[in-house]
Formats: sequence, structure tokens, C-alpha cells
Amino acid sequence: MNKIQEFNELHSSKELLFLGNAWDLLSALSLEKAGFKAIGTTSWGIANSIGLRDGELIDFERHLGIIKTIVDNVKIPVSADIEAGYSEDPSKIIHHVLRTADVGVAGINIEDSLKKSNGLREISLHCNLLEKIRIALDHHGYKDFYINARTDTYFQKENPLMETIERAQAYVDSGASGIFVPGLKEHSEIKEITMNVNAPLNVLSLPGLTNCHQLQELGVRRFSFGNALSDTVIAYLEKKVGELIELKDTSLLYEW
Repeated sequence: MNKIQEFNELHSSKELLFLGNAWDLLSALSLEKAGFKAIGTTSWGIANSIGLRDGELIDFERHLGIIKTIVDNVKIPVSADIEAGYSEDPSKIIHHVLRTADVGVAGINIEDSLKKSNGLREISLHCNLLEKIRIALDHHGYKDFYINARTDTYFQKENPLMETIERAQAYVDSGASGIFVPGLKEHSEIKEITMNVNAPLNVLSLPGLTNCHQLQELGVRRFSFGNALSDTVIAYLEKKVGELIELKDTSLLYEW
């Protein structure tokens, strides 16, 4: 079984897929060692790790290099967060997807948010893009490559539920393997989406939305924590270096 097949099976296994989000090789190795069955990169965490903000400000080649380093050094499947594809040109986005597949990832997250303006890509345009991505992947030998279609309706719309379902259904019909709805939090709305969308639902950890077992009962198939771990690590690091310079005493480095 190859990594793509293994990753697909994790979405249909008895247990919800609890995905560990990594931003560099050290974090990826730590997640693997802890027992996570798959890794998803976090574009936010990767950007922060090199002093940038999220939002496709990092050069694509540099981003891809970090992803490749992770893939080359872990044994578990890796899914790459490629934001909106690092371009507004569909042909270039498709090229970036294929380049990402070529480094050995088992899947991608690709979102419908516009990067150079507010709003979401029009549904028909995004569906057309997803169709072309799927065709290109199949043509290049990446059958069943996992396309996790992220929709940012809950970040950008006032009453997002119905549009989320509409977009999710359309994206699945256009070749998406699963749907990712960050910002979705209400249990009743999670249940509504899982009942109306014929594909695995991925939700993002938020305060008050943290328990894998509870989410599995609602029909969620994949749960990730995005940049929450990287943010926690950065906050801890800043706190400790602040204490070092304030106290001029390294004893705190040996306290656990």
C-alpha cells in the first residue's frame, strides 16, 4: 500500500483521523514519535517559523522545500497545506499542485479564499479549478490523491451554513476527496453538514471544540489543530527567553 492509499484509508477507518500539524522537521518528527498516524503541514506555522505572516507571502519554492524535508524524513503520510495554490492563474496553481505531489505528499489542502482581495472564489470557478486539478493528478499517476477542499465560509460569511453545504457538495462533485470547514463550531451545524455532504468532513480545533470522541459521534472524519500547537510553542519560547534575559539565570532551563 502506498502513502496515498494509506492516507485515504485513514479517512474511512473506525476511528476519526486525528491529524498532527507540523511546521518544520522537528515538529513533524515529534508528532510521528508521539504516535500520530498522519501529518498535515500548517502554512501559518511554516510562515511564522521563518518570520513571515500567513497568506502566501512565502516563496512557493521555499515552502515546497520545507514540505519535502518533512516528507523525506517521516514514515507516515503527509498532507500539504498549499493555501489557495500560490497563484491566481489556474494553470500555475495546477503546476504547484503537481510539484507538491511530486515531493511525495499523500494529499493537499486547497482553499477557496482570495488572497489579493476579500471574499471567496466564485463557486463555478473553484469547481472548474478542482476538476482540472483532479484530471491533472490522475494523468500524472496520482490516482486517489487526497484533495481536501477547504472553504472559508465560516470566516467570511455572516450566515454560512447553507452556502457551506452548497459549496461542499459542488466541490465533492468536482473531484474533492474531503471537505475542510475551519471556523465551524456549532454541533448542530456540524451534524447538518455531515448529513448532507457525501465526503469526509475535516474540522479545525477551536476553544470549545477539542474532543475527538465527541466529534466522531457528530460524523466528523478528520480533526486538525492547525497553527494552535506552533503558536503554543512560540509563546512558550518567547516566555522563556524573556525570563532568561530578565533573571540572568539559566536555572529555569532545567525546571520541568
